[in-house]
Amino acid sequence: MLCKTAIFTAVVPFTAGLWLPIQINRAWGAASNTARIGVPWEVLLSDALLCLGAAIYLWCAWDFSVKGLGTPLPIDAPKNLVVNGLYRFVRNPMYVGVFLLIVSRAIFFRSLAIVLYLIFFMVCVNLFVRFYEEPHLRGAFGEQYVDYCGRVSRWIPRFPSTKK
Repeated sequence: MLCKTAIFTAVVPFTAGLWLPIQINRAWGAASNTARIGVPWEVLLSDALLCLGAAIYLWCAWDFSVKGLGTPLPIDAPKNLVVNGLYRFVRNPMYVGVFLLIVSRAIFFRSLAIVLYLIFFMVCVNLFVRFYEEPHLRGAFGEQYVDYCGRVSRWIPRFPSTKK
């Protein structure tokens, strides 16, 4: 599972989150496409979001492989519903991690074109989640998934209350 997850990660999230934004910047970006653009706080913020996005994605990919016994690839989805780790706070943390990778590149290159790509990517992902992933998960996990959806938000993290 970990090997398949690593291959998928190298192809899909790496391409969508890092390679495509760099290509977009090369095509529509500033004259200097490889040099760091921006003031030090922008570079620091960009690097922090890059690391955070990668960490979120990798943590979730690990959970899919080890706890879910599957991969992020829809045709080899986890056999167990993963509801712990970052999945306690938001139902789609892997996508959130990839969104953060793209945001980091938009800041790094100060690129409106990458922001437009991010918006397009987020719309496509949301449609995929709503019309493919969620119906598939409801069919695969039934009431367990429906209960999970009632407790955990799709995109905006909800932190459990400590009140009783």
